[in-house]
Amino acid sequence: MGPADFPRKNALEKIHLDLGSKLDSDWNGMPIPQHYSTCPYEETATVRTKAGLFDVSGLRMINVSGADVVAVLNKMLTSDMAKLKAGQSAISNIVNENGNLIDDVLVYCDGPTEFRLSHGGGALEDVIDGFFAGSSSTWAKDDDVHILSLQGPLALDILKPHAEKDITGLKYFEHSPNVLFGKQVLIARGGYSAERGYEVFCSAADAPVIWEKIMEAGKSAGICAASWDCLDIVRVEGALLFFPFDMPHGDETPWEVGADWTVDLSKSDFNGKAALEKRKSDIRFANVGVEIDAHEAIEPGAKLLKDGKDVGTVNSTTYSRYLMKSIALAQVTPDLTAIGTAFTVKSEKGEFSAHVVRTPFYDPHRLRTHPLEERA
Repeated sequence: MGPADFPRKNALEKIHLDLGSKLDSDWNGMPIPQHYSTCPYEETATVRTKAGLFDVSGLRMINVSGADVVAVLNKMLTSDMAKLKAGQSAISNIVNENGNLIDDVLVYCDGPTEFRLSHGGGALEDVIDGFFAGSSSTWAKDDDVHILSLQGPLALDILKPHAEKDITGLKYFEHSPNVLFGKQVLIARGGYSAERGYEVFCSAADAPVIWEKIMEAGKSAGICAASWDCLDIVRVEGALLFFPFDMPHGDETPWEVGADWTVDLSKSDFNGKAALEKRKSDIRFANVGVEIDAHEAIEPGAKLLKDGKDVGTVNSTTYSRYLMKSIALAQVTPDLTAIGTAFTVKSEKGEFSAHVVRTPFYDPHRLRTHPLEERA
């Protein structure tokens, strides 16, 4: 497999190949740099202490607009889009008529009738037509946009001098049009690393130039190109869920994955609302973080046992060299979420002891992404 075998074109193909990636895996049909020739643990240390540049263009972007677009989105999504102002974004979810999670969505509000939806591996595109049918609004995939994500404590210092408009005041989950290195872009404060970071949305044509300019601007700060191997390490350290890998049964509700904050039951009827109201009192699972007494990552899907009984699974896992721990995001029965609860992990690598710990594993107060001075 190689980049020619996937339907979407990555404008950064040559750059990734030069960095040692084979581009032999994809996300949503776009080849992604799963590995580089550099060590992902060293990339992780650089992201944590300096800055790393990720290519997350494999995300799907959908433009939605029209006079009744807020009403359409409110019918489709679990949170209230009417609360978003231009320049703000929010994480929401889609559930089916049974209240089962079928996708998570990052919604960007560009204006009263203009929004963009970013999603990964769920069923949004399978169901979106049904919600827009009969409305005066439209939706369209944007396969041109590329997303360069600069993450790390020095990200602001690297980007700020080269942006036409000052990005210092851009808060987490805010975005704004800008000019970066002479190119029209949109810059959003966010990311998937548990660090302060910025996502640069640009055209495919401009992506290679902007990538090279960011790397050049960050050279003196010790910037690195960061692979998707690194991305998976930092997002697990930050206890950031990845749909659908952290929803292993496929019929979980937002209540059962700790995403209750994305559900607004006070708004008018939306798809699956009645089921969510009913199932709020019937919680079968809970997501927790566990430390495992192992010197390597345990494979996803390994079983968690309590007193010999199967009580859950580990889902997203990594060995964090930065924290010197084998860690996992796991799903257990709701009575086993207390800090310190002990388990046996039954893995293809053997049996290991484990226990519930506070999450995030890294930066437990989320001060990197949500500094105290920015909190209301």
